[in-house]
Amino acid sequence: MLFFKPKSHLGIDLGAGGVKVVELRLEKKRPMLYTYGLTSQLQDVHHLFDMSDKKDITVPAMEQKNKSSIVSIDPEQVKKYANLVKAVCAGARTKSLSATVSLPVSVVFHAVINLPLLKKEELDRVLRAEVKKLLPRPIEEMVLDYQMIKSGPTSKTQRVLVNAVPKELVIFYTQVFKLAGIELESLEPESIALERSLVGRDQSVSMIIDIGAERTNFYIIDQGYAITHHSTEIGGERINKILTNVLGVKDDVVEQLKHDYFGSLLNKTNQGQMTKEKFYGLFSTIIDPIVKEIEYAFEIYLKQTGNENKRPEKIILTGGSSSMPYLTDFISEKFNIKCYIGDPWGRVVYQEGLKPVLGKIGPRMSVAVGLALRKLV
Repeated sequence: MLFFKPKSHLGIDLGAGGVKVVELRLEKKRPMLYTYGLTSQLQDVHHLFDMSDKKDITVPAMEQKNKSSIVSIDPEQVKKYANLVKAVCAGARTKSLSATVSLPVSVVFHAVINLPLLKKEELDRVLRAEVKKLLPRPIEEMVLDYQMIKSGPTSKTQRVLVNAVPKELVIFYTQVFKLAGIELESLEPESIALERSLVGRDQSVSMIIDIGAERTNFYIIDQGYAITHHSTEIGGERINKILTNVLGVKDDVVEQLKHDYFGSLLNKTNQGQMTKEKFYGLFSTIIDPIVKEIEYAFEIYLKQTGNENKRPEKIILTGGSSSMPYLTDFISEKFNIKCYIGDPWGRVVYQEGLKPVLGKIGPRMSVAVGLALRKLV
């Protein structure tokens, strides 16, 4: 008799709001939740290789682009994150030793490039030449990945989705997971993981809004690809500051209280205590910028060739602060589009008794679930 161990895979999300780990196993051709773990401490991984604030303003723009901007890797940071990953995996009792890991949005260059129809042997050379003009850093310092976007049979052009990250970021992650004793099978932008866990095989146009700890990211998904992506520095930290004043609590406990407070506001017995109008009065400085960024994302998407008559059919919220009461209502009413909080566990089999806790943490785990699904679907 032969015994086969179930195929399993880890998804690890190193976000600004903590480490999220999900292990899925393939059983009866369906992904099943084996274990999960997460932390809530803020961390600086998004800033280690963020080049947006490291430009040398004393060097002319053309010279600066050609100047090496490689950031040195701090061994202490490698050790710090390796120990953190090991601790979360040990707490969750994970078994798999291979993982797909998220890339911070702030360091991923993202673009859709239109090219004439080219032979395969010409595509790489022409694409690199076009990307080189757009990159904020020398192309020799970046790792490129691209996907061909499906086009109609009569199209005379082809669209290419390009993602690029600094080489030292790849080296950093490789060292972290080697020290943690986990095989780094692949690195993946958060947009791809979110599309996999929240959209799946749905080919309609949709928008995903990921409200994280430090920033909110906006993605328009078309035919399974993140066609547009931009972000704004509005996130859970700003919400926490408002709640600190409203609830009169200390900074170190507001994150713990936030989800309970938001949940109580949506309880029917408490609706008289906090109407939509009162809530908007408290959080308009967060809600209004999100609405404006949605309008901006729609504008960018509709201006792209071939998208003139398209419009997203739904807006999916995710991230630790997506459970903000009435936010889905505000967005639905403003744009006349269905808006809801996404369920990353919808494509995963799990024990029924876990449903309440998984529903509560689901928005924070969307990226990790999408990463774990990569090798199983």
